[in-house]
Amino acid sequence: MAPSFEDGNSVFEFVVRRGNGVKGLVDSGLSKVPEAYVQPPKERIDKENAVKHGLPPIDLSKLDGFGPDHDEVADQIVKAAETLGFFQVVNHGVPLHLLESLKDTAHYFFSLPPQRKAVYRSDVSPSPLVKYGSSFMPEKEKALEWKDYILMQYTNDDEALQHWPQEIKGVLLEYLRSSIGMVKKLLQVLLGNFRIKPDDPMIDVLIGKKMLSMNFYPACPNPDLTVGVGRHSDMGTLTVLLQDGIGGLYVKMEQDMDYGKKGDWIEIPPTPNALVINVGDMLQILSNGKYKSAEHRVRTTSTSSRVSIPIFTMPKETTKIVPLSQVVKKDGTALYREFVLIDYMKNFFGNAHEGKKSLDFAKINLT
Repeated sequence: MAPSFEDGNSVFEFVVRRGNGVKGLVDSGLSKVPEAYVQPPKERIDKENAVKHGLPPIDLSKLDGFGPDHDEVADQIVKAAETLGFFQVVNHGVPLHLLESLKDTAHYFFSLPPQRKAVYRSDVSPSPLVKYGSSFMPEKEKALEWKDYILMQYTNDDEALQHWPQEIKGVLLEYLRSSIGMVKKLLQVLLGNFRIKPDDPMIDVLIGKKMLSMNFYPACPNPDLTVGVGRHSDMGTLTVLLQDGIGGLYVKMEQDMDYGKKGDWIEIPPTPNALVINVGDMLQILSNGKYKSAEHRVRTTSTSSRVSIPIFTMPKETTKIVPLSQVVKKDGTALYREFVLIDYMKNFFGNAHEGKKSLDFAKINLT
């Protein structure tokens, strides 16, 4: 007989404090979503009326060399960053067999007994570089997110090999190594749009810190009532995301486009062999609002468990962030103030997801 989870305290104790995760709820024989996971109606995802993003992925192999192909792809990248803040890429340089191995490894890790994963709960983890948890900020959320995750901070290979979980560290390190060259290429294009040279040390500064996550969204008995991840933007520079074939990623449009209107939620359907790229808050701030950090969320499904594996790139915590002077000069005014990244991070990780509200920390009130 399945245990009763009638009140939020019992759910919190079972899922978060004991480290059983949402998967533990599902494995207990749950037949309906506990009240603690039921989202307010305005936060639920209207799957039937969402618009599907129909633009083809960007072929990054055309960035190699010079000429019209290079310029065309660079324009596609800049336009995507200026409008939706999300785009998909193929021929990205990450081995395709590795993408499959990552998905398989994520499913394997989350199938392990709860006690194996629970050793990495933030209050007991043997390393500050590794955190296992459920939902984003369960202590502050009005409704919990239907997600388990394992989050790793990257400092160097030696520390990753020493501290990251044995079952996943090898494939994650390979994923990181094979992705960083692509991230640099994308930043060279995006910053080149502001006349910053490809060898400018700023590019390495903007990706001085990396974090990787494996996310697990168990099959949900009432997917229409829940979300896998609530509305938010990523706080870093660029995010690289591997999603599986199940889908469920939605992005909010910040302006009218051919395929939808401002405020619409656009589904980013999985594309075979593609990676998803999204702009983070730091790039929006550096560009003085020219590039848009994408507000996005994830739905759940009743048919299958879903995995996704993001790499978050960002500056190091001690880096001072301020809009680029050449952009501010052209615009006439700065939209964001100067700050040190660690202060932004404390604000971001200290609050529940609430759209792009995290950017308010740095906004200058011009009224």
